[in-house]
Amino acid sequence: MASLQELRQVRLEKMEKLKKAGMESFLADLTRKHTLKQVNDHFESGDETSVAGRVMAIRGAGAIMFIVLNDGTDEFQLVLKKDDIAEDKMTLFKDTVDVGDFVWCEGTLFITKRGAESLLVADWKMAGKSLLPLPDKHSGLQDQDEIYRKRYLDIISNPRSFKRFQMRSHIISGIRRFLDDRNFMEVETPILQNQAGGAMAETFNTHHNDMDMDMVLRISLELEHKIIMAGGYPRIYEIGKNFRNEGSDPTHIQEFTMIEWYAAYETLEQNMKWTEDLIKSLAHSVCGTTVFKTWDKNENEIEVDISGDWPRLRFPDLLKENAGIDIESATLEEVQKKATEWGIDTNELANTGRANLLDYIYKKSSRNNITGPAFVVDYPGDLKPLAQQNTDGTARVAQLIIGGAEITNQYTELVNPIKQRELLESQAKAKADGDKEAMDINEEFLTAMEHGMPPMTGFGMGIDRLVAFFTEQKNLRDVIFFPIVKPKK
Repeated sequence: MASLQELRQVRLEKMEKLKKAGMESFLADLTRKHTLKQVNDHFESGDETSVAGRVMAIRGAGAIMFIVLNDGTDEFQLVLKKDDIAEDKMTLFKDTVDVGDFVWCEGTLFITKRGAESLLVADWKMAGKSLLPLPDKHSGLQDQDEIYRKRYLDIISNPRSFKRFQMRSHIISGIRRFLDDRNFMEVETPILQNQAGGAMAETFNTHHNDMDMDMVLRISLELEHKIIMAGGYPRIYEIGKNFRNEGSDPTHIQEFTMIEWYAAYETLEQNMKWTEDLIKSLAHSVCGTTVFKTWDKNENEIEVDISGDWPRLRFPDLLKENAGIDIESATLEEVQKKATEWGIDTNELANTGRANLLDYIYKKSSRNNITGPAFVVDYPGDLKPLAQQNTDGTARVAQLIIGGAEITNQYTELVNPIKQRELLESQAKAKADGDKEAMDINEEFLTAMEHGMPPMTGFGMGIDRLVAFFTEQKNLRDVIFFPIVKPKK
């Protein structure tokens, strides 16, 4: 079997043949009369047209050749027949065109004897000569690491991957339409920040050379959005990247895409209704179904139907029922003991705050068992310091859980600057005591709050996770064009 370098050398020699024949191997300017989808949708035998695309298959080598062309919109068959194209063009095609090449062809539409709609080629040009071969047509890329490194080969050789990323685009477009129709204004906020806020996570750190100051990549869109809301806009949203320097697994990645929205003078209940309406509408319009396959913590396949009612489950009730702990009365020592029972690393125990310990217990004892869709409400207040606090120590928060995974996070937002300062000071103390994920005090945010913020509700959702659910993928890396991988040595 020839090596890649040997195959590449053969194709370089074919470029020389093209050059000697007076044909370019790479066209700088190219136009076509129709896309292949247009040809398929409006086929009329006898019409003349020109098309362009990548050669996906070649069969026949005598007086007739059949070519499968793909331009990203569709596939279509081309036919080269000895008596219907100049002999030198026919010979040059046979001698120089490989699967993977981009070609331009013009000719007449017709139907073959076997009933296949086709283009009878009268002339052709090389549009872009490929020097390396595509993966095998039937098996595609098999190595998972190679799929992540060379996604372009995965999507050109695997129609399911190609469609999956189209679906991702349609989902994001659908989210924008949903919010635009409800008079939300799209905004942009900075990725490089002096100080991270809006979530509990470790940061990626960098340095601004010109201003000679340390900076971080954002971990959330929240604080900047609330500051904008102080300026008077009633409804805003943003779709953007966040970065959290934490562990990796199939449901967590360090660089991910979020959608966040904020609406003044609306309630958490309205927020949950919008969430349900949005996800159900995307399921219908993009996926054409409300039933999806997912997997539980033991890798057992489960089926989720999102068409019914979405219940509300209280965080304290779940821990009392599934872990035997009362979060309102339990001491720190009792919470630490329970977290130990559920398997927390003893090295992490002393440096993890009470709220994060409760969250650990919840994830181990309860969340994985929620098939959903269901909203879990009333999380520990210390865990949600940017949300309105209830009198029982919980916060006015809802998280949508589907198949044991968190899909959304939404609050009745805290707009009291005095209470907000108290909660952030508590977070800062936890951070000083060793909790790396606790928040810092952000004085710019607190100053904006003191100028006045309207009552509002906010929403955050990982788009990668929603796409993985809709496309029935176990691993978030399978819905991202360029997942992070270590460079090859």
